[in-house]
Amino acid sequence: MRMKRVAAVAAAATLALGLAACGGDDADEGTGAGSKSFAAGSTMEKLNKAQKIKIGTKFDQPGFGQKGLSGKPEGFDVEVAKLIVKELGIPEDKIEYVETPSKIREDAIVNGTVDLVAATYTINDKRKERIAFAGPYYEAGQNILVKKDDTTITGPDSFKDGTKKVCSVTGSTPAEEIKKYIKDVGTQLVLFDTYPKCRDALKGGQVDAVTTDNVILLGYIAEDEASFKLAGDNFTKEPYGIGVKKEDNDFRTFINDTLEKAFNDGSWKKAWDDTAGKFGAELGSAPTINRY
Repeated sequence: MRMKRVAAVAAAATLALGLAACGGDDADEGTGAGSKSFAAGSTMEKLNKAQKIKIGTKFDQPGFGQKGLSGKPEGFDVEVAKLIVKELGIPEDKIEYVETPSKIREDAIVNGTVDLVAATYTINDKRKERIAFAGPYYEAGQNILVKKDDTTITGPDSFKDGTKKVCSVTGSTPAEEIKKYIKDVGTQLVLFDTYPKCRDALKGGQVDAVTTDNVILLGYIAEDEASFKLAGDNFTKEPYGIGVKKEDNDFRTFINDTLEKAFNDGSWKKAWDDTAGKFGAELGSAPTINRY
């Protein structure tokens, strides 16, 4: 009898352990944790285990990163970032969005304020001195926004006579690029921390033009077609990348792999069609990932 009782207790214990294990599996499936496997110690493993991520983006750029009615940013940059988060096995509701204007993007990455930045972030050598880029995932081009009835500005050369004021954002690539065409930078170039301030200055007559990437300007035109238009053609190429810590090669490779997957499975195009594509800009073919 004693042996039978021992056997029964052992069987019950085994059953209980089995049920507990099953319960653990269900919990993993519900959160996304455990459904992905990453190299020990990698950024991907750390983020997957934490089941949360901080993403730096812009809150003021229609079509790419602009706060919507939900109180969260919406746009192409945000959707591309979500594709990365999905591959990490993290639910979308565990994303914390951090506003990262142009002038603080590198600082946010270096200081660990965010885990990655997707914020109309042009890849260039100067920025690579401090951070690393995955991508590009899109190529924009710099252009000029003017009032709808303006016929005096037709492109960047229109600023060479020194009479026109143009607005851009501190720390941005467009602000540096337009200096090549300006006669007197001290009086002609007006800098703010966000593009909506430039747009409002143009509408109010404080400046004659705004310059940044064409897709951002098209967003402002879509919001107010009666007031604005583009002046001329794009005059630069701006490859957008995902910013990460400079030394994190494994995370950069993971993001590059994710972007290439999105190019091929249609999710990249869908992200565009649902956001910036509504403003009339062309997506074009998928860019070639720069695996430097």
